[in-house]
Order: sequence, then structure tokens, then C-alpha cells
Amino acid sequence: MTRARKELVSIEATPYYHCICRCVRRAFLCGEDFYSGKNYEHRRGWLLERLRALQDVFAVDVCAYAVMSNHYHLVLRLDSDRAASWSEDEVMERWERLFSLPLLVARYRAGQTRTEAEREGAQAQIALWRERLQDLSWFMRSLNEHLARRANAEDGCKGRFWEGRYKSQALLDDAAVLTCMSYVDLNPVRAGMADTPAGSDFTSIQQRIREGASVPGATGEESGERTEPRLTTLGHEGDDGHPNAVVFTTDDYLELVDWTGRAIREDKRGAIPDHIPPILDRLQIDPAHFLRHVRRGGRSYHVAALGRVERMRKAAMDRGRHFIKGIGVSRRIFVGSPECP
Repeated sequence: MTRARKELVSIEATPYYHCICRCVRRAFLCGEDFYSGKNYEHRRGWLLERLRALQDVFAVDVCAYAVMSNHYHLVLRLDSDRAASWSEDEVMERWERLFSLPLLVARYRAGQTRTEAEREGAQAQIALWRERLQDLSWFMRSLNEHLARRANAEDGCKGRFWEGRYKSQALLDDAAVLTCMSYVDLNPVRAGMADTPAGSDFTSIQQRIREGASVPGATGEESGERTEPRLTTLGHEGDDGHPNAVVFTTDDYLELVDWTGRAIREDKRGAIPDHIPPILDRLQIDPAHFLRHVRRGGRSYHVAALGRVERMRKAAMDRGRHFIKGIGVSRRIFVGSPECP
């Protein structure tokens, strides 16, 4: 049974979420449609442009993305602390970039409210907007609705563009975030659309490589004029210092993705490369089950959450449930408590 989104998203449990959305009937409405012969590749760029625009409005960070021909994946981080730090004027300015301000709020901003009731009403509306600007559902709505309208306008038609509401999966700890980001970035390699992570167009791994990091033997192509989202800094590198930053660094991540990509390309499904990235050992992730999980694709991601078993059980208890789908998958991949970084 479909559950209300508020039962699936809890900022108290985790700020990290994996989101998936598919085009209607899984048609190739963002790539090459082999049935009609039409090419919609340019629409992938629309998604990246919109992500970048929404980052300037919402308190939501992009950790990883992959834009495929008929669906896309996002790994997002909700930043409630940033939203709480905004002034009322900043909240109004951000909201106005997407929606028109009601007359009461416009008068409040101009200092033209006459009664205390009017001021309280405007302040309550601004407080509601502050909540929405850090809300996963409102972020995804602002992304998907814009793309659907733009695509329908181009096609001269009406109706659904997306198959249904987006799917979301809570990522409860660093090991889960690392596993999910790897899965997302390796979508084109797993689908046979690219030979290397660096050659995977419209993915965050290609963007990270191009922005300065590198993996052995990999080279990235320039994006030209394409607008891309800002990616979160991994670990506490540079000046990020985010309280919810993951413990693994960009170098850790790129080494893992390169290792995993090589394993996926090998024909021996049970084979594990000799060199195992240290990050797997540090986070106590089982290499064999990690590879199996990434190879299997979407079948492993029909679960509500991913993380260590103790975190999964706590998340279930916090939601008043005895069980949360995904514990079996998590038990196989995450073998113990991680060491301190």
C-alpha cells in the first residue's frame, strides 16, 4: 500500500534521500525514442538547469545525480539549519522566485499592514514557506512540474509526463549514502551506455572528475555551455564544515566508483578485484554484497530505507512500526559498526 510521504521522510532520522522518477509508460522522453525516431536528449540538460535554479531557492543540496533516457536518480541532502538561518525577507525573496506573493504578504513586506492580526497572518505564511523550502516533496514538485510543462509545451500536448509520484528512500548513515551514490553514478555503466564513470554523461561522477578530481586512466569531457547543479563537498574538505557532511572524501569516493565500475564491466559476476578500496573496510561494507547490490540495479531499491540494521530498527520504532522494508538488504551489505574516521 502506498504510504503518505510524511511517513517516508523524516529530517530527524536522516537528511539524506535517494529519489527516483520515471517518464510515463517508461517512454524515452528524455533520450532517443526508438519507436518514433525522435530525439529528446536536450531534455536531460533541462533537468540539470532546473536543479541548479532550485538550489538557489531551496535548502536542499545535490550529492549525486544520473539523468537516464526515461528516468532520473537524485541523492539529496535536506539542510534545515540553513533554512532556519534565513531572515523573513530572504524567505519571501526565495519564495517569490517560484510563486507569486499573496497580497497580505506583499503588504507586510512593504510595511503597510495595519493590524496585529494581519502581521501575524503574514508571519504565519512566511513560516509555512520556510518549512516548504526545506521540504523534499516541494522540491521534487518544483522540479517535476516545471519539466512536465516544458516538455508538453514542446510536444504540443497535455497530460502526464511522469509515470507517477517520485519514489524516495531514506539513507540512514554514511555507509548507505556511499552505497547509494555509487549505485546512482554507475547507472550508465551498468546499462552499457558508457564504458567508464568518466564517460557517463549527465552524471555527478563525470562532473566531479571534470571539476578537478581524477581516477587512474580516466579523462572527462568538457560540458560546454551546459548548466550543472552544485555538488556537495564530500567529507570536511575545503570550507564546507557541514554538520551533516559524510565522512568519506572525494578521493575515497572516486576510487570506490572506479573500482566498482571495473568490476561491473568484467564478465565474471562473482569476481571481486584484488584491490579493495579502504573506504569499504573503514565503513565495514561487505565488498561482495556491495557489488551484487550495485549490479542488480533497481530491484534492490524498492525499499523504504537503507542503513545499518540498528539504524533501520530505530527508524521503524520512531515511525511507530515494527518493521521497515530494507532490513534484509542492509544486513547483507553493512556488516558492523564503522570505525571512527
